[in-house]
Amino acid sequence: MRCPHLPDGFDFTDPDLLQSRVPHPEFALMRETAPVWWCTQPRNISGFGDEGYWAVTRHADVKYVSTHPELFSSNTNTAVIRFNETISRDQIDVQKLIMLNMDPPEHTRVRQIVQRGFTPRAVRSLEAALRSRARSIVGTAQASADAHGSFDFVTDIAVELPLQAIAELIGVPQEDRSKIFDWSNKMAAYDDPEYAITEEVGAEAAMEIVAYSMNLAAARKECPAQDIVSQLVAAEGEGNLSSDEFGFFVILLAVAGNETTRNAISHGMHAFLTHPEQWELYKRERPKTTAEEIVRWATPVVSFQRTATQDVELGGQRIRKGERVGLFYSSANNDPEVFDAPEAFDITRDPNPHLGFGGGGPHFCLGKSLAVMEIDLIFNAIADVLPDLRLLEDPRRLRSAWLNGIKELRVTTAAA
Repeated sequence: MRCPHLPDGFDFTDPDLLQSRVPHPEFALMRETAPVWWCTQPRNISGFGDEGYWAVTRHADVKYVSTHPELFSSNTNTAVIRFNETISRDQIDVQKLIMLNMDPPEHTRVRQIVQRGFTPRAVRSLEAALRSRARSIVGTAQASADAHGSFDFVTDIAVELPLQAIAELIGVPQEDRSKIFDWSNKMAAYDDPEYAITEEVGAEAAMEIVAYSMNLAAARKECPAQDIVSQLVAAEGEGNLSSDEFGFFVILLAVAGNETTRNAISHGMHAFLTHPEQWELYKRERPKTTAEEIVRWATPVVSFQRTATQDVELGGQRIRKGERVGLFYSSANNDPEVFDAPEAFDITRDPNPHLGFGGGGPHFCLGKSLAVMEIDLIFNAIADVLPDLRLLEDPRRLRSAWLNGIKELRVTTAAA
C-alpha cells in the first residue's frame, strides 16, 4: 500500500530525517490514514536484503505486536530496525546472542536470571550511592559553568549518571568506567559521520565489552563477591549465566541502559528549558510523575522491529510471514486516542501509559525502575544546585536510524 500523502521515498528510519527531527506530523497522518503502512526501501539499505517494512504507528497496535511474540519475532532479524548496507548477515546474526534479540523460551530463561539484579531491593541498594554521584556530577558542572560561563549538558551531566549506575550495578572499578562509556558510544553511533565510526569499529567495541565482561565474570567465579556479577555467574549450570552470556548482557546494559537514559535526561532538560512553567513547577513541587513524562516526551528509542512468524492481519493489512514490522514508539506515545493533549509537556500527567519502556510483553524494559530513579535523582540535584539554567543553543541531534539522540546541549547559568 502506498500512502499518497507522503512523498516518494519517505522512510521513518532515514537517519538524515531523525538527525533533523522526530517526524511527528507524518506519524499523526499515518495514525489517521494508514496506521499499518508498507514503507518501501531500496533493497539491502537496512542490511536485511528485503524491500521494506510495515510501519506500525498506533499505540494499540504497537502493544499488540509487543505482547504476541509467537506471531512477531525479535530473533529472526533482531530488534534493530535499520543497520546499513555494509553490514553482513553474519554481523547481524551474532547480535541474536543479546537478550533484546531473543524469543521465548530462550529469552525467558535469560531474563529470569538477569532480573535478579533489578529487584526492588537491588535497585534500592544503589540509591544512596547514585544520589551522592548525582550531586557530585551537578556540582562539577556548576564549577565548569562558573569557570567558563557555559557547558555542554550532555557530556557534563546527562552521560554521567547512567554510566555510573551501570558500573555500580555490575561492579566496574571507577578507573575502567570511561572505557565502558567509550565502547557503548561506538556501538550506538555508527550512523553519525561526525564520529567517523564504521560498522566494523562498532563491532570491535562490542567485542571489547564482551571480553572485558567475560574477564570480570571469570574473576567472580574464581572469587565471588557481594555483587550482582557473582549472583549471575558464580554457579554456571545451576540457573546462572555463562561468561559469554554475561558479556552480551553487559552490551545490552551499555546501550539499552546507558544510551537511552542519557538521552531521556538530555531531552528532559531541553523540555524544561523550553517550557519554563514546567521547570518552575518542578522546582516547587518535585512531582513523582515527572520521570515518566520525560520518558514519554523523549521516547529515546524511536522504534524497534519484529518479524512476522506467520501470515497475520494487523490494522486491516495482511502481513506475510518473514516481513519486518516497525514499532514506532515515538508515534504511539503521541497517540491522541490514549493521551490528552499529547503535544503538551506535562510533568503532572497521570495516568501516563506511555510505551517508552516498551509495549509490554516479554521485552518490557527490565531496568525501568532504575532508569526512573536515575532521572529523579539527577533532576532533583539540578533543581537544587543549578536552578537557573538557561538554553544557549538548539540541541545538536545524533544521526541515527532508531535513536532519538542529542549530542550536544549548550546551557549557561549566566543572566540574559
